[in-house]
Amino acid sequence: MQVDDALLARLEKLSFLKVSDDKREEIISQLSEIVSFVDNLSELDTSGVDDNFAMNDMATPLREDVPFCDAQINESLISNAPQSADNFFIVPKIIE
Repeated sequence: MQVDDALLARLEKLSFLKVSDDKREEIISQLSEIVSFVDNLSELDTSGVDDNFAMNDMATPLREDVPFCDAQINESLISNAPQSADNFFIVPKIIE
C-alpha cells in the first residue's frame, strides 16, 4: 500500500483530525514505515500453524471473589490525604 497525500487526506477526514502542512511529509513518511513493517508479516510462513492455535474450549479461569480488607493499607492511604475523617477523604464541594 502506498501512503500518499490523497490517503493522508482521507485519513484526516475519517479521523476528524487536521495535519498541518509543515507536518504532512513527516506523517506520510512515518505511516509508510508503519505499513512496510506490517507488510513484513506477510512474509512469515504460517502454513504449519493451526488456524485456531490460540483458542480452546476452556473459558478464562475465574478466581473466587473473596472480599479482603487490610487495615494497614487503608491507614497508609488516609495518612497521605490532606484532610480525612472516619476513613474517608475530605474534598472540596464542587456541586452546589
